[in-house]
Amino acid sequence: MLQTAGSLVAIVALAGLAWWMRLGPRAPLNHADAVRAIAGEVDDGFTPVDIACDEKGAGALARDGGGRIMLIKSHGNRFAGRVLTAHARATLTGESGESGDLNIIVDCGEARFGRVFLTIPDPAAWADAINRLGSPGDA
Repeated sequence: MLQTAGSLVAIVALAGLAWWMRLGPRAPLNHADAVRAIAGEVDDGFTPVDIACDEKGAGALARDGGGRIMLIKSHGNRFAGRVLTAHARATLTGESGESGDLNIIVDCGEARFGRVFLTIPDPAAWADAINRLGSPGDA
């Protein structure tokens, strides 16, 4: 009985420590205010004017007034982001139409960041804007 009580106390203490260190599950990235806050942390001065959040909250795309596009993705219990360059590529997967889901895969051109799969509104327009980065009259 004493061993069980000691184990329970230890478990509660560890759970409290994890909560205090903010080591729990991440909050989903599913609203514009969260995207704005994260974008500002990733690149000081980046102010999104157009935002597309993944329907499961795993990431987002944001465009600022200058046409720069930022990719934000889940990284553990936090988020990481990159301002996309001409090296970035976007492809569409799935089927368009009423019954199909068209998704976007964004590769920012950095192997360590990886590819990001998003289910967002109007993925074709975002893919086109990403693929035009660095071209004359880009995004």
